Amino acid sequence: MRSEVPEEVLRTPLVRRLLERADVERPAYTHLDCSNRHEPVENTLTWAELLVHVRAVAAKLREVIRPGDRVAITARQDLSYVVAFFGALYAGAVAVPLSAPDVRAHRERLVGVLNDCDADIWLTSEALVGRLTEFAEAEPVPAPREIIAVDTLPADPADRSLPSPVSPEDPAYLQYTSGTTRSPAGVIVTHRALSAACWQICDAYDVDERTTCVGWIPFFHDMGLAQLLAGTMHSGGRTVFIAPLEFIRRPERWLLLMSSYPNTLTAAPNFAYDLVTEAVPEAKRAEYDLSTVSIALSGSEPVRAATVREFLAAYEPHGFPRGAFRPSYGLAEATVYVASGDSDGPVVAEVDGREVVEIGRPRGQRVRVVPTPDRVLPAKGDADRVLPAKGEVGEIWVKGPNVAAGYWRRPDLTAEVFDAELDGEGGWLRTGDLGAIRDGRLSVTGRIKDLIIIDGRNHSPHDIEETVAAAHPLLGPERVAAFSVDGDEGEGVVVVAERARKAPDFDESEIERAATRAVAERHDVRLRAFFLVKPGGLPRTSSGKVARSAARTRYWTADGTESPHGS
Repeated sequence: MRSEVPEEVLRTPLVRRLLERADVERPAYTHLDCSNRHEPVENTLTWAELLVHVRAVAAKLREVIRPGDRVAITARQDLSYVVAFFGALYAGAVAVPLSAPDVRAHRERLVGVLNDCDADIWLTSEALVGRLTEFAEAEPVPAPREIIAVDTLPADPADRSLPSPVSPEDPAYLQYTSGTTRSPAGVIVTHRALSAACWQICDAYDVDERTTCVGWIPFFHDMGLAQLLAGTMHSGGRTVFIAPLEFIRRPERWLLLMSSYPNTLTAAPNFAYDLVTEAVPEAKRAEYDLSTVSIALSGSEPVRAATVREFLAAYEPHGFPRGAFRPSYGLAEATVYVASGDSDGPVVAEVDGREVVEIGRPRGQRVRVVPTPDRVLPAKGDADRVLPAKGEVGEIWVKGPNVAAGYWRRPDLTAEVFDAELDGEGGWLRTGDLGAIRDGRLSVTGRIKDLIIIDGRNHSPHDIEETVAAAHPLLGPERVAAFSVDGDEGEGVVVVAERARKAPDFDESEIERAATRAVAERHDVRLRAFFLVKPGGLPRTSSGKVARSAARTRYWTADGTESPHGS
């Protein structure tokens, strides 16, 4: 049965929950600093301390902004980010969660977002002020009026100021989507949508003040912000986090987080579960007791059945509960959460002849699967359609209080995506994702824009990528991009694959033959081209998943030859 978000939750801005914990000395947010090569160091703010620092940020912002102004957060993943984000909300500003300009791959996106959102106040930490000043001078971005180091602001324990008044329909923050080659699009997440999503997440995963949320997903990514920042603010529990690069450098640090704290909830994309299965040897796995993991949700990218099987085979012997593995589905336009699995554990089903992991049931919103011919989104007002038969694939549409208000300064795109009509009712969100519903449980099968159509037959790029990944020992999951291209011969398929790190001497033509043969045998498709690139050669989104559109741009030119960037 579908749960409804309580009206009181929808009327209450998330940051007001800080007032309920003004005198609570229990740990709230902990940054596990891994810069020391020996042992990670805990830096913690209690709930009471957090409120003092948040009020300090809000007091400063009220001197330099008006309510509703955009405020960019360009800090590293530490406690300064936590304080900056909630300080902006407390002051009635519209937060814009961004990355620090440390990683070169993020700089281009950072430039685009700063030009789009017009935030002339930047919040950061003292350690980054100099670097951000250089960044602002070197890059084509609007010059900030002020760069504020939140960790240098004087904290006043006597401050009893309240959050600035806001309406539930006012924007709380702009969530800029990742993984696209178009200019950045900022999703307008209202206070109502944020509160609704937090309730849905906590209700779906039984999160309360006894839960410890642990992880490494970037705060500027919708899943990291919801799981590690907003969800804990709603529940009153605790968050313990590390920086994303610390996970990439040593994947076992994620296992350390899961095993070191009670009643843990963690979240990650599919590739992360593959990484801790492949990169952590059995002897190292044995050092961690994962029996206290309550929830390990997998979202942000398609959940692979092979990943589920291999991860459980690797970590159930070390206490990981099968029922804790929760396939999940969401998107920034729905403030991250749509549906999730339950405590019975992951269920693998067959949809259109392919193996998929069922996502589960929605909470506090409605989900429909709507027929969509080919890859063309139906026109607004085309509401008299017949819904697909049970289990048939169509586009996933969502309606609920967690759905965002639209895209920042993009009225046409907002109308197209956020105001679809179904059975005479408007306001449905077109997700652009393909899926099916069976017995009330949702399965996600791919993206409309990624669907490959050859000779009138639909092919999922995920299926082709899995086939290529298994075709040769030097290839592997999450290191392949398949996409369609047009040419004189019509539509064709191009595959770009990263070779394994520390690969021994290899014959590139042998790998190409193996991949080409596997795709032909399994999918009856002839590859137009196959590129084998060095490790790290595939472009990725902020959460680490392969970005197909960017891969097409990097490795394929209009005349059908490899791009110079592909070397």
